[in-house]
Amino acid sequence: MGARILRDVATAVRSRPRSSVLLLLGGLLVLVFLVHLGVGGTWLLPGDVIRELFRGLTGDRANAVVWELRLPRALACVLVGAMLSVVGSSFQALFRNPLADPYVVGVSSGAAVGGSAAIVLGLEGLWGGLGIMGLAFLGGLGSLLLVFGLARRRGVVDVSTLLLAGVVVGSLLAALTTLVLYAAGEDTNKVLRWLLGSMTPMFYDRLVVMAVAAAVGSAVLILQARQLNAFAISESTAKHLGIDTRRLKWIVLVTGTVLAAICVGAVGIIGFLGLVAPHISRRLLGVDWRLSMPGALMIGPTLLLMADVAAQRALPNMELPVGVVTALLGAPFLLVLLRRDA
Repeated sequence: MGARILRDVATAVRSRPRSSVLLLLGGLLVLVFLVHLGVGGTWLLPGDVIRELFRGLTGDRANAVVWELRLPRALACVLVGAMLSVVGSSFQALFRNPLADPYVVGVSSGAAVGGSAAIVLGLEGLWGGLGIMGLAFLGGLGSLLLVFGLARRRGVVDVSTLLLAGVVVGSLLAALTTLVLYAAGEDTNKVLRWLLGSMTPMFYDRLVVMAVAAAVGSAVLILQARQLNAFAISESTAKHLGIDTRRLKWIVLVTGTVLAAICVGAVGIIGFLGLVAPHISRRLLGVDWRLSMPGALMIGPTLLLMADVAAQRALPNMELPVGVVTALLGAPFLLVLLRRDA
């Protein structure tokens, strides 16, 4: 019965003009954001949440819960969900592979090595408390350079070879992460908690870095949407249309790697989100990346906000890693989508 209702809703949404669909997605994101802020030990209605947001930081109990505890976490969900989704969408076009995700070139493994090393070596306080993010970013960027070096032949980078090199490098760096875990000793649980994805603790200085990266990176990728439409057909088609495919690859891969590495450094590895959100967006808005990428930009945060609520409330007196929740919910959902498309 529930599946039938969801199908009816999806059919109704698809029948609307594309601009209306984007507005509906934006409205849903705002609603889920307010619900996320209201859920917890102290439950607040959306109206109460809006009132506390407009009051500013006053110091009373309900206000402090919203501003100091829940708002940073909710904003982190929005920023991480947006970045992973827009990167996943652009990578699926670039690799012409619906199973490509933000971590496909080994960036998650590289960032995991850097972030894990920061925790084990006690470098979390580096760069004003951004040590994990900084070293994870460097690790992710290093993995991209290694993958590019392996995939480059006579000055040309083939996307299929790049994909294979990403799998190989990702496996190698995952092994290095395991070695770091062995070296961690008593800090193993701390490293694992970060690796499995956690939206807490979250601080506003970290959010500023994420917000700047999300705004700039998302704009850069969305501006490539028209060229990605052609590249998604074939690289030769894109060349015939006068597109500099080498430049396009560099822009998308470097920007996507930077965004994915920042996400991993901030909250750990959030699986399946950057894979599922673009699929849902294309089903609602079509395969035109000029529409589906902005759609994914709103669907991803909505899904992550809901997953984070589930992570907090699924088990009594215990919070699950949000990366585990997205994997548990995302994997079956993706299998259903793929089976329906088969």
